[in-house]
Amino acid sequence: MKSRKIKVLVVDDSALIRSVMKEIINRENDMECVGAAPDPLVAREMIKSLNPDVLTLDVEMPKMDGLDFLERLMRLRPMPVLMVSTLTERGSDITFRALELGAVDFVSKPKLDIARGMEEYAIGITDKIRATAQARVYKAVAQPLVQEKYSADAILPSVAGRFSSTEKLIIIGASTGGTEAIKEILTRLPADAPGVLVAQHMPEHFTKSFADRLDTLCKISVKEAEHNERILPGHAYIAPGHSHLLLKRSGANYMTRLDQGELVNRHRPSVDVLFRSAANVAGANALGIILTGMGKDGVQGLLEMKQAGSYTIAQDEASCVVFGMPKEAISAGGVSEVLPLQNIARRALEHLASQSGKSSRI
Repeated sequence: MKSRKIKVLVVDDSALIRSVMKEIINRENDMECVGAAPDPLVAREMIKSLNPDVLTLDVEMPKMDGLDFLERLMRLRPMPVLMVSTLTERGSDITFRALELGAVDFVSKPKLDIARGMEEYAIGITDKIRATAQARVYKAVAQPLVQEKYSADAILPSVAGRFSSTEKLIIIGASTGGTEAIKEILTRLPADAPGVLVAQHMPEHFTKSFADRLDTLCKISVKEAEHNERILPGHAYIAPGHSHLLLKRSGANYMTRLDQGELVNRHRPSVDVLFRSAANVAGANALGIILTGMGKDGVQGLLEMKQAGSYTIAQDEASCVVFGMPKEAISAGGVSEVLPLQNIARRALEHLASQSGKSSRI
C-alpha cells in the first residue's frame, strides 16, 4: 500500500523563496508542497482548504507578523509548524519565543547565492519537515517573554571506568522539541541541585542564547559549556553547537571537555557522546535523561550508562513532541523508568538523594 505524502504549506513573502522551497519539497518522494502563501491572511484560508500536515512559516511578513500568526494558530488550530526565517540565524529571542509558542523546530532560509550548499540545505530542511510532521502539538498557552557515518567511537572508546566519588550529576540529551522540555526540567531544579550537563541538537550561535535565556528563568545557573571547566553543583552546562560535550575527571573533580571531532549520528553535539563519557567516568554517580527527539542519537549511550550503574529516565510518549529517541532507548533496554515530563526533575532528585553518601566503585 502506497503511503500518503506529507502535505506541506509554505508561508513566505518572497516569491523566490516560495519557489525554491516548493522545488526542494516536491523533489522528495514522501512529501509535496500543496500550496504557498505570501502572507498569514492568505495562509489562514489555505490551511482551511488544504489541511496541510506541516506549515513552514517565516517571521517577517506583511499584514501580520509570523509570531502573531503562530500564537493565534496554536491557540485556535494547533498544527506542526517549522519556522523558516533569516532571523533564526541570529539566535535571538525570536527563535525561542517561536518554540515557546508551539513551533516544533526552526531552520534558516536557503542562501540562494551559495549554490554549493543548496543540496546540504535541502537534506537538512526535508529531514526537519519529516520530524515536524511526526510531532505532537498542543493548544499553546502563551508564556511571558523572559550524516549518519560515525558512532561515538569516533570521539571516544567505550571503557569500563574505575572511579570512586559521592558527587552526583544529571546528564540530559534531547533533540526536536527539546528546548521546551529542557526548560521544564531545569526550571524545576533547586539552587543546590547536582551539576547538569546537556546535549541538545542545536546549531552553532544558538546554544549561548539558549543558555542565557534559561539562566534568567532558573534557580540554578545555566551557561554554555566551555572547555576544561569544573562542573559545580547548582550549575547546568549546555553543549555548544560547534562541539561535542564530554565529561572527564581531574583528580576528585568532574570537568568538561569539548571536542570538535566527526559528527556522530549526524550531530555535533551528540547525545551518544555525552552519555558514553558519563558512563565511562561517572557510572552510578550520574543519572541519565533522554527527552523528545527524532532518531536514535543517545540510545546506545544511555544503554551504556545503565550498564555502568546509572539510573536512566525516558520522557513518556504523551508528553513528547517526537517520541523517537525515548522510544528507541526504551526498546534497546537502556531505560530504568519512563515518566511524564513534569515528573522527571522531581524523580531525578529523589533518586540521587537516595544515593547520597553511597560511593560508586566498579
